[in-house]
Amino acid sequence: MPSMIPDLQCPCAGAALLVALLAPLPSEADLLPKQPLLDAQTFWDNRDWDWYRDNIPFLETPDPSIDTTYYYRWEVVTKHMVYGSPEDGYSLTEFIDRPGWSGTYGAIVCPAGHQLYEVRWLRTPRLARDYARYWFRTPGAQPRRYSSWLVDAVWAVQRVHPDDGFTAGLLDDVVRHYREWERSHFVPGAGMFWQHGMADGMETSITSRQTKNWFSGAPGFRPTLNSYLHADARAIARIARLAGKPAVAREYDAKAAALKKRVVESLWDPGREFFFHMFRDDEEKDGDVVKAGTLTYQTGKFAGNEHGRELLGYVPWQFHLPDDRHGSAWRFLMDPDYFFARFGPTVTERHDPLFLISRSCCVWSGQSWPFATTQTLAAMANLLNDYDQDFVDRADYLRLLKVYARTHQKDDRPYIAEATHPDSGSWAGHDHFNHSEHYFHSAFVDLVITGLIGLRPRDDDVLEVNPLAPGSWDWFALEDVPYKGHDVTIVWDRTGRRYALGAGLHLLVDGKRLASSTRLEKIEVELPPAPSHESTPAPPINYAVNNSGRYFPKAIASSSSPSTPAALVNDGQFWYHVSPPNRWTAGESGSATDWCGIDFGDERPLETVKLYFLDDEEGVVPPSSYELEHDAGNGWTPVPGQTQALAYPEGRRANTVRFPMLRTRKLRAVFRHGREGRTGLSELEAWGPGAPPIATAPPPRGNLAVNTRGEGFPKASASWTSRFDRVGMVNDGLVFLRPSPHNRWTAYESGSASDWVEIDFGAPTDAGRVELHIYDDHGGVRAPESYDVQVLVDGTWKSAGGQLRRPQKPAGGTVNTVRFRRATTRKLRVVFKHRGRARSGLSEIEVWKE
Repeated sequence: MPSMIPDLQCPCAGAALLVALLAPLPSEADLLPKQPLLDAQTFWDNRDWDWYRDNIPFLETPDPSIDTTYYYRWEVVTKHMVYGSPEDGYSLTEFIDRPGWSGTYGAIVCPAGHQLYEVRWLRTPRLARDYARYWFRTPGAQPRRYSSWLVDAVWAVQRVHPDDGFTAGLLDDVVRHYREWERSHFVPGAGMFWQHGMADGMETSITSRQTKNWFSGAPGFRPTLNSYLHADARAIARIARLAGKPAVAREYDAKAAALKKRVVESLWDPGREFFFHMFRDDEEKDGDVVKAGTLTYQTGKFAGNEHGRELLGYVPWQFHLPDDRHGSAWRFLMDPDYFFARFGPTVTERHDPLFLISRSCCVWSGQSWPFATTQTLAAMANLLNDYDQDFVDRADYLRLLKVYARTHQKDDRPYIAEATHPDSGSWAGHDHFNHSEHYFHSAFVDLVITGLIGLRPRDDDVLEVNPLAPGSWDWFALEDVPYKGHDVTIVWDRTGRRYALGAGLHLLVDGKRLASSTRLEKIEVELPPAPSHESTPAPPINYAVNNSGRYFPKAIASSSSPSTPAALVNDGQFWYHVSPPNRWTAGESGSATDWCGIDFGDERPLETVKLYFLDDEEGVVPPSSYELEHDAGNGWTPVPGQTQALAYPEGRRANTVRFPMLRTRKLRAVFRHGREGRTGLSELEAWGPGAPPIATAPPPRGNLAVNTRGEGFPKASASWTSRFDRVGMVNDGLVFLRPSPHNRWTAYESGSASDWVEIDFGAPTDAGRVELHIYDDHGGVRAPESYDVQVLVDGTWKSAGGQLRRPQKPAGGTVNTVRFRRATTRKLRVVFKHRGRARSGLSEIEVWKE
């Protein structure tokens, strides 16, 4: 339709704009057809359409690969969200599982900057704010285990979802964080921070392979950590001003300026026109010596070589550190003789003497790494928006973004792992089982929103949009973007026929057109005041979750498959893959109905339950029907007034049940199995009002083995304990069956075919049941071939009589129960016969009288 907007000049931009401040348009209420856009994608694992409609900005472009990758990356976010506890709220994982080197709830700081930049575009800021706070307030979070730009990312969240009180409240935390970096990694004489390549998340690089420690590398002054902490210092200064601390702001502005000066002076090589790693110390390998204070290939075996460029040399632009005079570095990026490749830029330039494409994991010498590709595209968007140069243009940005989208493929389906072959796109060797599938170590959504579509977050109240999309595109739209308390939609329509808003580029704010241009160009316009809202109520609490390892809340079930225990339904995380698994299934109970639920250990106020049913087309399907029951101490009865949001149970999405608030100690869902298979759940959430901290219910009395003090009796010992483990953890009252957090005994590296764990009660004790929480890492530690419970009688070890085991075959990752005739003994032990070359492990042993 023809534009009806009066021709006005916007004072915020150099180009003539057609502006209609706050003019409502009747067609804007539902610009993009949301469900059809979701239905157009065929990859969905998580089919929670309500979540997507409520939480993400919707995108439509002429490029199907970009659209598919955009929506896939939102699904990746859902696989990595963890509701850790009522106190900590949400965090994010890097790997779907929780590897042994991860911190609390499985988070790893290396990609946290990418993750926060990504999830800041969710319509609700809770996930981003919880995760930002997590790094500074949660015990065991490990915020400096790897390099990161954490504080910069906190400010990036503030730019999109302003909350001055929340952000200013983190000032002491972020200052403490920066000072710890200074204490441990700053070298005053150099004026820079040092780091190992491995702790940069960039192990086995061309610099590490010139040292004796080929994996981690030797200490060096790198463009990465120094750029990150330059950005963090600038962010701290901004937070300090927000908090009314001008002296702190000046201090950190000065730190940022000094660090920038040293990086430019020390790490830029004008001859090779690039930023390089500088070695902190002399490093010798095979008789070749790399001298301290020299850049890559200035000394050592390859002294004088013209190469040595790594993609990390573009990281300074990610944080606006360089000046215009350094722009010549970008002439190498799109050149196949240097970095450009069909499936993503190589992390080392192609003809480098140490260029290596590896068939195994974690080699930053030739593969294309999405982590680095994300950094490079973010840096390029900054370059194109904020620098004067002629080496790359917005066509290059689109070309590289399309390459990156092409990278997100495996077996013709969207996929992302650690690193890919730059020429074939193969992920082989970099996507280990139960490890880096659908890996959240990079970003894509932020690159689309801030780069391709061009919404450039700022500190002031100006809405700046500068699309890097090509002028050849006839249309694109990004709808429902949260920004400074507003709902923003950005539309380009060359002819005006697709979206019926008139020809041109249009900015819609809160459903009203704020500005337009006849050309695809930069627009800057003042935002109106944000709509006022009543005070936000405290978020509800998921009372079901248990990541503490304590006895309660406890997942309970009528029946479970040994490989899919009930304990996985309240770990705060859901996804629906068969492999890696995160599920409870009813197994082969033989009953037409089964149930799964939570024993809270104490009364909890509940209003909403969410059931994440499986549907894997391999015999695990949603139930034909279900009903919630609760037990407040008088037996199971139906939850009164329960209303199911969906007409029938559906798999791979949240099935929400609401009811008037009730207080109860136990809750369960009773399922009638479907005709095509048995019922399974990835997660069960039980939500209600409350304010943290939430007191954990004490464990039931009667566990004869537990010793939370770690001294005296009962006392644990073992025939062999791995040097990585501690036998005292088997009776500390905590159960962790994942690699992280570390809480276990194992017989790893034992030379014996069998080993035992013993509990000395300190006095004669009656025992009749043992619960073994068997640890299994699917590698060197596996569930045993068999086990035997023994009691000490008259100084001799004897098998306990009448042992009944459930399950019959030892199972890892779950509880194994053995009942036996009650015996009176001072000591009890479990003898494990190891499975093949693997060795046995336990997170906890419980001993009960009955």
